[in-house]
Amino acid sequence: MTDSQPTPREPRAPLRVGILGSGGIATASYGVLPNMHHYASRVTVSAVADVAHDQARAVAAEFGIPAAYASLDEMLDGTDLDAVVNLTPIPVHAATSRRILQSGKHLASEKPLATTLAEADELIELARERGLALVCAPPDLLYEPYERAAALVREGAVGKVAFARVRSSHAGPGGGPQGWPSDPTWFYQEGSGPLLDMGVYGIHEITGILGPAKRVAAFAGITEPSRVVRGGPFRGLEIPVTAADNCLFMLDFGESTFAVVDGTFNVLAARSPKVEIFGRRGVLNLFRPDGPDLELYRTGIADGVDGWVQPTSPLATNARRDTYGRALLVGHLADVVLDGAPPVLSAEHARHALEIMIGVAASAREQRFVELTTTF
Repeated sequence: MTDSQPTPREPRAPLRVGILGSGGIATASYGVLPNMHHYASRVTVSAVADVAHDQARAVAAEFGIPAAYASLDEMLDGTDLDAVVNLTPIPVHAATSRRILQSGKHLASEKPLATTLAEADELIELARERGLALVCAPPDLLYEPYERAAALVREGAVGKVAFARVRSSHAGPGGGPQGWPSDPTWFYQEGSGPLLDMGVYGIHEITGILGPAKRVAAFAGITEPSRVVRGGPFRGLEIPVTAADNCLFMLDFGESTFAVVDGTFNVLAARSPKVEIFGRRGVLNLFRPDGPDLELYRTGIADGVDGWVQPTSPLATNARRDTYGRALLVGHLADVVLDGAPPVLSAEHARHALEIMIGVAASAREQRFVELTTTF
């Protein structure tokens, strides 16, 4: 195929979508394909492609997808598509997304958008030049509790925000007793790691609530030189660790507002909220285990009384994640393309998150503050 500039068709429902990648994010119960039936009137999955062609064919048969291909180019050549959902591994996001945009297709990409700012800039410019929609995971800012938390902060419900704590980690692929359905080695190698895999969630969440950060300071390192998969089909597999598997960093939002975020493969369990925001007049908790999805501590809820309250709005319950899973990303792309909705999961926000992650690595390596230049 050439690098000519195809003209996208006039958008109309259903949006014809190809899925690039047939692994866990595509097929898990929380993933894209098992939940696409919710968007049946707006999106049609027309094809799937994966270098593991037999796997792609099996997925196509399971989910009633008309065509399965062994490469992205074969899918772009073989099926008339409006958009592609890029579910490839982290190191190839930029190259595959570039090819998708060059072919004139709208794009929904898994996180991160790219691995360098130059790549992210190129993708954003390609989409702009060709009039294409580009949205990027994670989908968390579409979840009702994050929407409501951002609104409460804007409304001054907790007063001036002093600092936040954000847990953006787990035990690592294969680190739990359930193991991992595929070989998780690549997660621990250079070009991947918990910062790009997990830290990106916390970065998106807290910047989505507090706005763009101005600088970052970080620590990062390798906790152990190898990991052993604990369960599943790859139980006992020993994995050399070459990417930092333990990252802790602080974001400065200006005016003495800070956030401490972790991106690590070392959280075996936790009982603290996923996000805590501490303001001068209150506190917000998001996703406390065994608690509500959103709770608010406020000063002066009664005469001389402070206390915890649970917002009664339906936006305090995380129904979208539970209903749509990862297909929410595809539904959001359809809203942007078909209805002209503003992209909540914008490429510019994804680029800012990427700059923070690059800054984390530089700060840890060079033992200095890193100033941030992007916004969204």
